[in-house]
Amino acid sequence: MKRTIIAAVFCGATILAAQAQTPTTAPTPSPNAPAEANAPLPGANSFTEGQATSRLETNGYTAVSELKKDDNGVWKGRATHDGQPVNVSVDYRGNITRN
Repeated sequence: MKRTIIAAVFCGATILAAQAQTPTTAPTPSPNAPAEANAPLPGANSFTEGQATSRLETNGYTAVSELKKDDNGVWKGRATHDGQPVNVSVDYRGNITRN
């Protein structure tokens, strides 16, 4: 009987602890979503270079190059959009901005 009670308490505590956790990354906006105000936002960017490139390409950018993650966790580089070369940024939320 004691083992059953102890097991139940342990399971309950584990569930409560799991529910108390909050996500550490923000949801990624859908493709072609407008950038949030104040973007690019600083933060711990979990995108790889390939994922940042893919996000840009999904949003109509081509010839993506020179992507580097800066000290604020923002991917910055060059790309072409509508035939024009532009500087671009991808922040940790997936916001794309032109600099």
